[in-house]
Amino acid sequence: MSSSNVTNLTTLTNIIRPEIASLSAYHVPDSAGFVKLDAMENPFVLPSELQQDLAHHLAQVAMNRYPVPSYTNLKNIIAEKLGVPAGHEIIVGNGSDELIAMISVACAKPGAKVLAPVPGFVMYAMSAKFAGLEFVGVPLNADFTLNKSAMLAAITEHQPVITYLAYPNNPTGTLYDADDMVEILHAVGNTGVVVVDEAYQPFAQTSFMSRLAEFDNLVVMRTVSKLGLAGIRLGYMAGNNALMNEFEKVRPPYNINVLTQAAAEFVLQRVEVLDAQAAALRAQRSQLAAALSAMSGVQVFPSAANFLLIRVANAEQVFVKLLNHKILVKNVGKMHTLLENCLRITVSTQEENDLFLAAFAASMSSK
Repeated sequence: MSSSNVTNLTTLTNIIRPEIASLSAYHVPDSAGFVKLDAMENPFVLPSELQQDLAHHLAQVAMNRYPVPSYTNLKNIIAEKLGVPAGHEIIVGNGSDELIAMISVACAKPGAKVLAPVPGFVMYAMSAKFAGLEFVGVPLNADFTLNKSAMLAAITEHQPVITYLAYPNNPTGTLYDADDMVEILHAVGNTGVVVVDEAYQPFAQTSFMSRLAEFDNLVVMRTVSKLGLAGIRLGYMAGNNALMNEFEKVRPPYNINVLTQAAAEFVLQRVEVLDAQAAALRAQRSQLAAALSAMSGVQVFPSAANFLLIRVANAEQVFVKLLNHKILVKNVGKMHTLLENCLRITVSTQEENDLFLAAFAASMSSK
C-alpha cells in the first residue's frame, strides 16, 4: 500500500465514526436490459392522456422558485385522497427513507435504542446507526409471523424510544396480527413511539391510519412509491400533533422539490387510476402465487404486499440462472438466517410474470 493510501486511511479513521466506516453503502444493482422484479415497483405507467395532461401541468411549474415550505395544498390532497383522519398533522419527506431519518434524529437521546422485528426493512437499522442509536432486532417466528412474546420482552428490557412495525413487512410480505400490534403499542406506552410503516398498504387493504386517535404514541408512515409514483420520491407520516410538531423541527427546509409536489398534487387528484393498478397487481399476485405453489420444490409464503417471498433449494444458483435469462429478482438469503434460500419477486404485469415463470421453471429444472 502506498504512503498516500496509508495517509488517507489514517485521515478517514480520524474523521469518520467507526460505526459508519464499518457499514456498506446501500447497493442498487444495474437493471439495464433486465426484466426488473427486484424493487417492488408498480410496472404500469399512467394512461397516455393523463401523461400529456401531467406534462402540461409540470410545464407551468416555477422551477426558479423554492417550494412553499408548508406544503399545505399537498398535505390537504394527501389527507383527502389517502385517508389521513381530519385534524392530524402530516409531515412529508423525500421518500419514507427521509422520514425514518427525521424520526431517528429527533429521538437520538444518549443511550436510546431502536427496536424492530427482523428480518425487516434495512433502513430501520441503518438510520438508527447514522443517528448514533443502538438497534435491537427481534427475530420473527420461522413462518415470519410476529414473535409477540419476544417483542414484549425486548420492550421491557430495552425501553426503545422507537419501535418499527412494517404492516405488511418487507422482505417477507407478512401482515402482522393487528391485536399483537396493539399490545405492543400499549407496552411501549409513553416511553417511545411506535411507527407503523404502511409502504405496501395499497396491496394489503388494511391500515392503522384510522386508529391514530386511539394511541398518542402511534405514527403511521406511508409512501406513494409502491402505489405507482416511485420516481417522484414522496413519503408522508401522520400521528399525534404534538409529536408531529417535534419531528417537523428536524425536517430539512424545502425537502420536497416543486416537480415532486406538482406531480403528486396532480396525480393524487386522480388516485382512482393508481387504485385500479393496485387492484390489478393484487389479482396478479394471486395468480403468480398459485403458479409458483404448483411447482415442485417451491415454498411460497403468504404476502399482503406487491411481492412474493419464496424458498427453493440452492437459491443462489437459481438466482444466477435467472440473471442469465435476464430476469432480476432479489436474493435475500444472506440478509438473515431465517431467509436462507429465499428469493423475493416483485409482482408485475401478466407478460412479465409469464417471462419470469418460464425462466424460473427453466432455472429450477437445470439446477
